[in-house]
Amino acid sequence: MSFPLYAPAEEHDLLRETVRALADEKIAPHAAAADETEEFPWDVYKALVSSDLHAVHIPEQYEGAGADALATVIVIEEVARACASSSLIPAVNKLGTVPLLLSASEELKSRYLPGVASGDAMFSYALSEPEAGSDAAAMKTKAVQDGDHYVLNGTKMWITNAGVSEYYTVMAVTDPSAGARGISAFVVEKSDEGVSFGPKEKKLGIKGSPTRQVILDNVRIPATRMVGAPGTGFKTALATLDHTRITIAAQALGIAQGALDYAIGYVKERKQFGRPVADFQGLQFMIADMAMKLEAARQLTYHAAAKSERAMNGEPQKDLTFLSSAAKCAASDAAMEITTDAVQLLGGYGYTKDFPVERMMRDAKITQIYEGTNQIQRMVMARQLLK
Repeated sequence: MSFPLYAPAEEHDLLRETVRALADEKIAPHAAAADETEEFPWDVYKALVSSDLHAVHIPEQYEGAGADALATVIVIEEVARACASSSLIPAVNKLGTVPLLLSASEELKSRYLPGVASGDAMFSYALSEPEAGSDAAAMKTKAVQDGDHYVLNGTKMWITNAGVSEYYTVMAVTDPSAGARGISAFVVEKSDEGVSFGPKEKKLGIKGSPTRQVILDNVRIPATRMVGAPGTGFKTALATLDHTRITIAAQALGIAQGALDYAIGYVKERKQFGRPVADFQGLQFMIADMAMKLEAARQLTYHAAAKSERAMNGEPQKDLTFLSSAAKCAASDAAMEITTDAVQLLGGYGYTKDFPVERMMRDAKITQIYEGTNQIQRMVMARQLLK
């Protein structure tokens, strides 16, 4: 009896080779500079667009590559292995557009998705606020109907790629009396009158990806730009995160793999006491543990990606919420441990900017925080298990 083995398809393996070659040639050489200058890596963006790797998840009917969720994970993972900031290009394009793929009218999808697919525009996601982080439903941004328009006022916080993205999925309160059920989702354009951005946040890591406030001051947009029905925005936001937490897991895997690969190369070359430090059992055990944690997180992430793909194709997956939280939490915790150990394995060199592992350690930290802190992920998992 034949059955599909528990493994990615050959196409996935070929995709990985393609992305890795591009990352080694066009992305890795710019990673330190993007971190140092804190500038968005436009050269990398152009390289990703020319290889059609900047938003692979967009379906073919909207002129996209139509890649499945596992293929998207592999792209993000391989880009993150070279540069975490650059991996936010495919990751955030997915985060910004999944609300449309899940809930938007055909008209809205046809209007906005082809521009992202072609590379003419990027798409960011605006949920958090200064006073509404983990408690996203406590948001204050309001959208008030005025005839066939809505007028938006409020401030969104921690918005990845803000200012470089052309489009934003913005969550806003349309019915203040209804709590989470009074939140709706909208597409806001960078060029809409009244849209501005705060200064770039000064961050520990992912410095090549700008993080800024999105400020909405009497932004008047057509009612047709609402994503889904009024009051369904928060439900869409949560459903989106079930799919996109997996892309943060992918980013964490890539960062960890980059650090592990570098550390292995280093310990084989570095000599102390007359022999390579790779000969010392204490270091061998560290490397074994790093690789083991990484592989466990990878298998969990790929499993979650397969569930995500099925759910996107209309096949309900009752364990998707648990698995996406578990993957994000496990992979990001593993990435933080692995990058910290990589710095340790390089000793004093690991602590300097002449070597990439200190950057990878700084970049890994955010994966434990954004798209829901790992404390929130544990709450989400527990709720799924106990309901």
